[in-house]
Amino acid sequence: MEWAGADGADSFWRAGHEWRSDNRPARVAGWSRCSVGGRSGPCGRARPPRGALPALTLAFALPDAVTNGVAVTPEGRIFAALARIDGSAGPRVVEIRDSRPVPFPDETWNAFTDGADAARTLVWVNSLRIGPDGDLWLVDTGSPGFGQPMRPGGCKLVQVDIAGARVRRTIPLDGVVTGKSFIDDVRFNGGRAYLTDAGAPALVVLDPVTGRGRRVLEGHPSVTASRPISAEGRIVRGPDGAPVYVHADQLEVSPDGAALFYQSCTGPLWRVPTRLLDDPGIAPASLAAAVEIVADTPPTGGTAIAADGTLFVSDTDAQRIVRIAPDGTASTLIQDPRLLWVDAMWIDSHNRLWLPAAQLNRLAVFQGGRSRVRFPVEVYTLQLEVGPAPNDHR
Repeated sequence: MEWAGADGADSFWRAGHEWRSDNRPARVAGWSRCSVGGRSGPCGRARPPRGALPALTLAFALPDAVTNGVAVTPEGRIFAALARIDGSAGPRVVEIRDSRPVPFPDETWNAFTDGADAARTLVWVNSLRIGPDGDLWLVDTGSPGFGQPMRPGGCKLVQVDIAGARVRRTIPLDGVVTGKSFIDDVRFNGGRAYLTDAGAPALVVLDPVTGRGRRVLEGHPSVTASRPISAEGRIVRGPDGAPVYVHADQLEVSPDGAALFYQSCTGPLWRVPTRLLDDPGIAPASLAAAVEIVADTPPTGGTAIAADGTLFVSDTDAQRIVRIAPDGTASTLIQDPRLLWVDAMWIDSHNRLWLPAAQLNRLAVFQGGRSRVRFPVEVYTLQLEVGPAPNDHR
């Protein structure tokens, strides 16, 4: 996740809120509109679903670290990315074994220090996921901490053999980044990988076999944050006091592989046909013309997509999970004060939605140098009625 300060108005509108000059949202009446699958419906203030809300189950807790993403194998092995936004030392990726975090794939890959070979260590892993091939894929930003430049060779996609606990290969991303880039997350679709650049707004289309990639929709409104991120009702501000803008961040591939959904952290959610993304000969204007808005989403930490096309979107202001059905209907799946900045979610083979309550807005870098994170940092699960999209993972 990129945390880039930028000048912006102190008062602006977004879904269901009016922002005042004191940086607090004033709830307003009415619905904002969204459309999924060509149908429109209310989205900004999601209606609660009928019946009792599901209950959270605590999966594990970290006593002294923050996780902003988890991935779980069908056999139940749990992997977590530790958010080293502050540049602190320690493991970047862990496996949870007997409720304890263990560096994965090994301690050597997790032993980055300044001066180390950034191409052979994990610098700052912002996201991880188990791909359709069953391997663990890590998105390494290459930056050792907030506001620090990428280290040479550090920005990469790392493929890890889970069974053997070894790195199969690394794919350098030097050819698809700029000096302001922050490669944020990845999704797979057949022979392609799609990545978001939250620092220099763009999508990246990558061939994992050859390692060749290209930037698309660079600077397009769909990848550019028009308002700063907020959490717990307040705009998040960087060390310099400037509002934090997070550009292209979340992304999901539709279960049929035909569309890519993506957004900045403050929405709205957009989609584009993957057949056009995958065409290296398409004119930039033609690709841009095919982009359409799906939903006016709340400030978001993470997303997930289910096998039936349902999208799950976390709301960092209201500590809730919004469910957007394929017909465009939006509802609150659950709202709970423990869901503080739910980041990258995961749906496992047992139809459980994993919810890492990352509390990223409470980190010291966004709190004037004094952390407000409440330890332990907790990861919850929530039982769903549907499993993961099979083209995404098992």
